[in-house]
Amino acid sequence: MRAAERPADPAPTQWPARLNVVTGKGGTGKTSVAAALALALAADGRRTLLVEVEGRQGIAQLFGTEPLPYAERHLTDAPGGGEVRALAVDAEEALLEYLDMFYKLGAAGRALRKLGAIDFATTIAPGLRDVLLTGKVKEATTRKAGQRRAYDAVVLDAPPTGRIGRFLNVTAETARLAKVGPIKTQSEGVAALLRSPMTAVHVVTLLEEMPVQETVDAVAELTQLGFPVGRVIVNAARPPLPAGRPVTAAELRRGLLAAGLPADRDTVAGLAAEARDQRVRRELEDSLRGDLAELGLPLTELPLLPEGVDRAGLAELSRALVRAD
Repeated sequence: MRAAERPADPAPTQWPARLNVVTGKGGTGKTSVAAALALALAADGRRTLLVEVEGRQGIAQLFGTEPLPYAERHLTDAPGGGEVRALAVDAEEALLEYLDMFYKLGAAGRALRKLGAIDFATTIAPGLRDVLLTGKVKEATTRKAGQRRAYDAVVLDAPPTGRIGRFLNVTAETARLAKVGPIKTQSEGVAALLRSPMTAVHVVTLLEEMPVQETVDAVAELTQLGFPVGRVIVNAARPPLPAGRPVTAAELRRGLLAAGLPADRDTVAGLAAEARDQRVRRELEDSLRGDLAELGLPLTELPLLPEGVDRAGLAELSRALVRAD
């Protein structure tokens, strides 16, 4: 079915943004969450684009495919006839595309690459790289196919929380510095999209002290810069600790005996110590949940996957995101 003929099903109401930016401290699983969100948003005949911009090829590794080129490629099907496509944005290729689009320098641009001028330009002006990356994301988000958008939603696997504010804000800085011309116009268009209701920045965290603190800091920075923050997504979460008193050594011993297992003193003492450690850990997690709740943002918890994030695990995370309140 051609893009123009696809049914105009709306995205799930709990994920209303057209561009979903996913960030998080390194190690929190933001790439897995971004992929699961792209699957969730592609359900029931929709089409989404999953984009990465850091050159890590994390999406290809996650799905066990060949490295992604600078071209939109079919990645996987989604329930109900939907489709997820993927793109790894390369700053050099994006600059060539930009030069051809605005300055008609197709062959000349390729010659510049051979001379090393493009690499030189992005090295002496590091912000230019992020301008090119976000510009390509904006183009994919707003592109039309016939009478409707080419993609129902775009999901960006963005840089980590320590760099997300600078990454998203670079286009506004460029628009402020550039006086006239295509660079100023392009930068203003990207900056406007990133601060509009069409965009939501979601922050992925774990129930651990450092990721939670980085989440709190990132939300404050994004809010100060004027970016719309969407959800805080707690990855690999365990259910809150049940209310009630701790299990006693006597109860552990009775339980071991009932199961036909050894119930000697050392075994019971080891289990009791493990139970105490787990209770302390879970109490800390509950406290961190409270810290996140104080942000006043929608909070979504994704289950811990004991077997790791394989295709079945991605599907489970995707279903959890669809069910998010």
